[in-house]
Amino acid sequence: MADKPQWLIREDAGVPVLIALALRQMLGIREPEDLPSLRDLQVRAPDATDATPALEEQWREYWDMTVEPRAHPSDVPLELIEGFDTLVALPASGSEELREAIAPLGPIALQYAHAAHNRYVSTMKTATGGGAYRAYASAIAEFEREVGRRAHSFELNVQVLPFSQRGLWWIGALTVAVTDGLRRDVVAFDGAIRPIIGELA
Repeated sequence: MADKPQWLIREDAGVPVLIALALRQMLGIREPEDLPSLRDLQVRAPDATDATPALEEQWREYWDMTVEPRAHPSDVPLELIEGFDTLVALPASGSEELREAIAPLGPIALQYAHAAHNRYVSTMKTATGGGAYRAYASAIAEFEREVGRRAHSFELNVQVLPFSQRGLWWIGALTVAVTDGLRRDVVAFDGAIRPIIGELA
């Protein structure tokens, strides 16, 4: 008997992802260009010096490792950065500029990320009655009805984030980011997540 297709969807507002985005915003890094800024977090002053290409490149490498660590392993050992608990690790060599730039930002980034994560946990439990997976199950069922076959096995990570613009963005090969307001809107989220499931399943 053939194995039944399996789908695995992990949803979170990951503290490491929130820290990386908070650092991006405070450092004035534009990568990835399509991602909006975070709400309720200071934006870098307009007269601050632009982030150097080296800083942007080092942050981008750190971002990829944070979003999908298995897909982006470091070539060199990682070292925890002081002031960030165990939540930020950078390559021991090749990330000196980023390490220096983020050193004073730990307290603000940690406080912001923990508050945003806690808000996600409390609002999603209320909004979904604790059954976050139901939204995905209904989108998969709808996909299967449309195409007339079972969904193939797939894996998807969903980061629910407090972006200033409503929407959904690919941030990794198997990872999307969705605005928290869109995630709580059952009908709109169903419409937004269905094409993503269609791509994977």
